[in-house]
Parts: sequence; structure tokens; C-alpha cells
Amino acid sequence: MKKYIKDQIKKSYETKQAIYENEDLLNKIEEVAQKCVDLYRTDKKTILAGNGGSAADAQHIAAELVGRYGFDRPSIPSLSLTTDTSNLTAIGNDYGYDQVFSRQLEGMGQEGDIFIGISTSGNSINIIKAFESAKKKNIMTVALTGRDGGEMAKIADIALIVPSNSTPRIQESHILIGHIICDIIEKEIFGEGVGE
Repeated sequence: MKKYIKDQIKKSYETKQAIYENEDLLNKIEEVAQKCVDLYRTDKKTILAGNGGSAADAQHIAAELVGRYGFDRPSIPSLSLTTDTSNLTAIGNDYGYDQVFSRQLEGMGQEGDIFIGISTSGNSINIIKAFESAKKKNIMTVALTGRDGGEMAKIADIALIVPSNSTPRIQESHILIGHIICDIIEKEIFGEGVGE
């Protein structure tokens, strides 16, 4: 069993090593972080959504921004569309599950916000529909995906594609990327920056 445990840790490390060595992906992570910093300086917000484990990731990242990540500072506006069960069930019941995020985005999204859609496959229909709604409102879209990026990568303004086909490895890396972005936002706005 210990060999199996070590093998799982090694696979996680190898996925992160692939991210570490992928200059294009690193540049895109930097670009998303900088866009978030810029939007927060104009009193806009980040909005996140996903399904299942990706819903938990959306809530996790939003909570790091609204609460705190590394140090005490003013709250940063961030919203996860996965947390309001009344909205989710009403929209799902009245319009269909594929509309649960797009309908919320129509009501709460504003021009200049950033919408981060999270899906390991990149093919979640309700995230794709939310991207379509975001574009109508001039909301920047970021796809946080894995595998080949799926349909989301084709329509997002920026696609952060974890180089893996394993759902657990992709999800672990999504949180790593989310934490990096939160850290940069916090330090650039309220700290001493992160340098080059």
C-alpha cells in the first residue's frame, strides 16, 4: 500500500512539474493574475463556477479572496455561483441545469468583471452557456481546465489547461493555480508586490 501512496504523490508531483516547465501556461497564469489585479483596482469582481469538485474549487478560491489568503487585509469581492441552493434549484427547475450559471451571471455580472469557469474536461455545458452570457455583457472569461481544454478552451478569452488526463491531478493543480492567483492579487494590491 505504501508503494501505491508514493506513486500517487509522484503522479501529482509530475503534473506540477509539467506546469512548472510549460512557459506558455505560466505566462497565461501571470496574465490572468494581472487582469484580476487590474479589475480589482477598478472596483469590479471575480465570479467563479464549476460542477462537483470544481464547484468546491470555485467556492474555495472565492473564499480566499473574500476572507483572506496569506495576511489580514480588506475583503476582495469574489462570488461563487455554486453556493445558493435556492438559485440553483429554481433555475434548474424552471430553465434546466444547463442554465444554472448563465442565468445568475446575467443578473449579477457586470461589464469589467472576470468569470472563471472550472471544468476538468472543459466540456461542462452550463459553464459554456455561462461563457456565452459573459461575452454578451463584456465580462472576460477564463477557462480552468485539463485534458485538451475541451470546448471551453475554444471560446474562453484565456484558457489555463492543466497538462494531464487525470481528474484528480487536474483538480489538485486547479487549486494550486487558484492559490497562486489569490496570492498575487493580495500581494500586488495590499502588500509589497511579487516582483518580476
